[in-house]
Amino acid sequence: MNKISLIGAGNIGTILAYNLSRKQIGPITMVDVVEGLAKGKCLDLSQSLPIENLNMKIEGTTDISAIKDSAAIIITAGIARKPGMSRDDLIETNFSIMNEIGKAIKKFSPSSFVICVTNPLDAMVWSLREISGIKPNMITGMAGILDSARFRFFLSQELNISVENIQTMVLGGHGDTMVPLLDFTSIAGIPIKKFIEKSNIKKEKLEQIINRTRNGGGEVVSLMKNSSAFYAPACSAVEMLESYLYDQKKILPCSAFLNGEYGVKGLFVGVPVIIGEKGIEKIIEMDLSNQSKKEFQKSVEAVEQLVKKCKKLLV
Repeated sequence: MNKISLIGAGNIGTILAYNLSRKQIGPITMVDVVEGLAKGKCLDLSQSLPIENLNMKIEGTTDISAIKDSAAIIITAGIARKPGMSRDDLIETNFSIMNEIGKAIKKFSPSSFVICVTNPLDAMVWSLREISGIKPNMITGMAGILDSARFRFFLSQELNISVENIQTMVLGGHGDTMVPLLDFTSIAGIPIKKFIEKSNIKKEKLEQIINRTRNGGGEVVSLMKNSSAFYAPACSAVEMLESYLYDQKKILPCSAFLNGEYGVKGLFVGVPVIIGEKGIEKIIEMDLSNQSKKEFQKSVEAVEQLVKKCKKLLV
């Protein structure tokens, strides 16, 4: 079976371990620098398996070498935001953590498919690839799936319609400059702009929903005080993982390495990709409106500034 390594035993890592154990995808190894944390959580999780008649090997450790020969690695390690902080405020601390993890991946499991969840997301994925030397198609960041899910949820609440009928895409950097694409948002196949013409929703309300999506993570942080989101990010990472392991070839918005696509070169930015057994198998270039192009470029510039800071930290 496919060995899955989770680096970070915080809230997201714990939910990931739970979800993966229930899906019976493969043996799970959880690594965390805090003595006993990963081991204790994995012991607790393992003891829950017999209740549901499940069998799965789940191990926790502080030893990063335990990631050796993983089919996939999901990284959630790092400090989380607190109220009033942006994702960008985390950069120096979380870069140092990515530095150690990247070196470990290069040494123990360089052929793994790597999914990064740590913020500031796009800059951390860039850093991991630089340090680990992983092929660009084998590393990606979890962002757009989560952002798109938030946008779908907020729309469903406002329209009183099932989320299953709402299709949308959120691109750009995983931060305040993300770009929800109205031109590619539909309700049961009906373009959102045409749909709202026949409803009582005003354009101003739609703008409020877009802004709430951009601040979706911050809203959760402000409510929970000492934690950032963890259920939705974990579910998003699982969808990416399954598409890779089972060669599902799903089209998903993820932070991917761009080499000229969308006019961007050498950065990880959220775009639609196809994930299959070869990792990021294709980057899909969408025909964006002039407004979306401007917003996307602004988002790229924000990512670029963060990457510049990471370049200064590289040793």
